[in-house]
Amino acid sequence: MKLATYLTEDDPKVRVGVVIQNDRAMLDLAGALSAHGLDASLAASMQDLIEGGAERLALIHSAVEAYKGDVLPIDKVRLLSPLPRPVQIRDCMCFEEHLVGSSQAAMRLQGLSAPSERSRKMYDIFKLRPIYYKANRFAVVGHDTDVHWPAYSKLMDYELEMGCILGKTGRDIRREDARAHIFGFTIFNDFSARDTQGMEMESGLGPSKSKDFDSANVLGPWIVTIDEFYPDDASMTVRVNGEVRSTGRSSTMTVKFEDLIAFISTSETLHAGEILGSGTVGGGCGLEAGKLLENGDVIELEVEGIGVLRNRVFAANREDQE
Repeated sequence: MKLATYLTEDDPKVRVGVVIQNDRAMLDLAGALSAHGLDASLAASMQDLIEGGAERLALIHSAVEAYKGDVLPIDKVRLLSPLPRPVQIRDCMCFEEHLVGSSQAAMRLQGLSAPSERSRKMYDIFKLRPIYYKANRFAVVGHDTDVHWPAYSKLMDYELEMGCILGKTGRDIRREDARAHIFGFTIFNDFSARDTQGMEMESGLGPSKSKDFDSANVLGPWIVTIDEFYPDDASMTVRVNGEVRSTGRSSTMTVKFEDLIAFISTSETLHAGEILGSGTVGGGCGLEAGKLLENGDVIELEVEGIGVLRNRVFAANREDQE
């Protein structure tokens, strides 16, 4: 199923729905459950649905299949982040091609002839273990939300990632059991203030304000459950103002989601509703493409099997630039 969190034009209540009819319509889950004689609160929020596990998903499947009522055209709803406030976001580095490509691009941007010591150390660590940082789970928005850039940055960039949503809590999870802990997948745009990031990364503590600003983490347009999609070899495409900026494939992940789950859960509990970002697919950011974002650009990130995540970005003091 494709599960979404949304608003309607005439009702401020946040709802959970199922995207149907080849992504053209939205079915309200609360209504479908009620019509099937079930408690509508089973789908009060996406987090409630996730925590309900396989048994709740089975009930929802039955209700959706039996529902004969009205549905809304997809263009009549406002899509929010499918998980408006995730339990946790850990953004990982899973694509070696991006690690190498972004390091080379950063060298060109800074006029360097050789990788920095920090870049060399990061690559050495990448060969030994998964790398990740914790992102701001309160700075999450969804599809078609305008992103207003922070005033302290001039270099605006996108990053095409996948988000893996955990559906089962666990600790010390074995790699062979990891897929059983996955609820589904979404698209993740990890917006990055590149000028700020360059300075922060030299501290050795990782990114902070280069990633932590309102609307910096975009998730959507919905979650596709793992029974319908797993990113073994999905096409991943970036378009800016309708022009293809880059293409890649999920099969080029050097570190798989199973690796992440097994590693991160070592002596630490992972909870249902947490998100693990895949890191940027090779070539999937403006830094690598040699072309950063400009005021008013529309960014579309597409992952085959999930959908398209679209946002428009505005530079600081945008009124003076239009």
